[in-house]
Amino acid sequence: MRLRFPALFCMFLALALQAAKTTHAEERPNVIVVLCDDIRWNALSCAGHPHLKTPHIDSLASEGLYFENMFCTTSLCSPSRATILSGLYAHAHGVTNNFTDYPAQLDSFPRRLQQAGYETAYIGKWHMGEKSDEPRPGFDYFVTHKGQGKYFDTEFNFNGNGRRVVPGYYTTVVTDMSLDWMKEQGKKSDKPFMLMIGQKAPHSFYFPEPKYQHVFDDVEVNYPHSAFHLEDKPEWITKRLKTWHGIYGPIFDWRKEFPDDRASSVVDFARMVRAYWGTILSVDDSMGRLIAYLKETDQYDTTMIVFLGDNGLLEGEHGMVDKRTAHEASLRVPMIIRYPKWTNKSGPQRVAQQVLTTDVAPTILDAAGAEPMSGIHGSSIKPIVGNPNAKWRTEWLYHYNYEKQFPYTPNVRSVRGDRFKYIRYPHGDGSADKHMAELYDLQNDPSESTNLINNPDFKQTVVEMQKRYVNALKRVGLTEATDKMPLDQGIGTALPDKDIR
Repeated sequence: MRLRFPALFCMFLALALQAAKTTHAEERPNVIVVLCDDIRWNALSCAGHPHLKTPHIDSLASEGLYFENMFCTTSLCSPSRATILSGLYAHAHGVTNNFTDYPAQLDSFPRRLQQAGYETAYIGKWHMGEKSDEPRPGFDYFVTHKGQGKYFDTEFNFNGNGRRVVPGYYTTVVTDMSLDWMKEQGKKSDKPFMLMIGQKAPHSFYFPEPKYQHVFDDVEVNYPHSAFHLEDKPEWITKRLKTWHGIYGPIFDWRKEFPDDRASSVVDFARMVRAYWGTILSVDDSMGRLIAYLKETDQYDTTMIVFLGDNGLLEGEHGMVDKRTAHEASLRVPMIIRYPKWTNKSGPQRVAQQVLTTDVAPTILDAAGAEPMSGIHGSSIKPIVGNPNAKWRTEWLYHYNYEKQFPYTPNVRSVRGDRFKYIRYPHGDGSADKHMAELYDLQNDPSESTNLINNPDFKQTVVEMQKRYVNALKRVGLTEATDKMPLDQGIGTALPDKDIR
């Protein structure tokens, strides 16, 4: 049958629009961000862990970007999560503790993606605003729970339309819900999507899935050597040993009678560490299921996958558990990005430059071609992909504010350079610091075993790092006078309230 010109024109126009739409969609990747809670930088086999085997996460690293020096700017869950969303330091976004929600009017990368035509979802542990499980701005679909959630049988709020307990293991349940959402998304929309998955694991209290409860039973676990060499460390670290955040304390309820500094009490510490490892095996299973789905639906190579942690975790280093401090185990987080469009020329690589949680938001927006956020502290990592000599940061500011609910860590301010790290502990009232400062040569002493702050050979280095600290403050809009913090009320020994642990 012969087509008249208007019909023929309409047909060609429709085909052209569809082609343009398809091309545009191909240029805009789907984005999946998997955010683990309290995962150490080395708790993956691709990071060299001697016991953990994480083949699915490793596959992302072998095909994408593995960040050797990835750090959080505040080692505490809520402040760090707000930084990941906003690209801002905690003093700028306002979430400086674990009880403050993300400000409703504050910009975020999910909001920018929404504006760019993405369907957005958050499923899992939100961990900002402990008492609310209602939907948050920036997400078309939002499923979370109040507080920490439980490893088994958590009650979820489904997009503000009702709450119900979902039976099963948290990691598996959240993965099920994520896969269901992606399948539904594929049926009803051809928009690109951004999905954030908030895993509870491996946050305390650690309860592995039954099949992984005994995987590490035969692995010998001891206190690290650094726990017994505190002579050159600030006194507050020794005072912390028998508290909620010390190795002789209750160690997240794995020790029932405490404090206990007997050598035999290491068995409680070992049980805790093995359980922590066990929860990570389920996270790797989850990643395997997500990868399999993307491959089955031919979306694997058009999806940017970001796997990271919100903060690090001390596993006995310097006699400490938990996080909050400026020591390496507390600061460092794993991050892997698989996005073939950025690596098809350079290939997979291990990125050595210092990358921060402030860089996550601008990186995702850059990949999506969305409008960037202004006035933020982070930068897209795209310029350093395949270019190890690209100009990039060589130092950065770390800060943490003393919490009266968890009085086991002072105010912390630090500048970490490529080689040296300087840490100080301001009192909070403008008076002289009450705690000894710390200086570490990370090149020659990556485990921070020797504090060089009083070593006369490094006197000039201290002066230089103090100047770099002031400059690091300026780069995030602060001075020593405007850097507000609470008063350090000293190391406490009482346990935190049960409902906030």
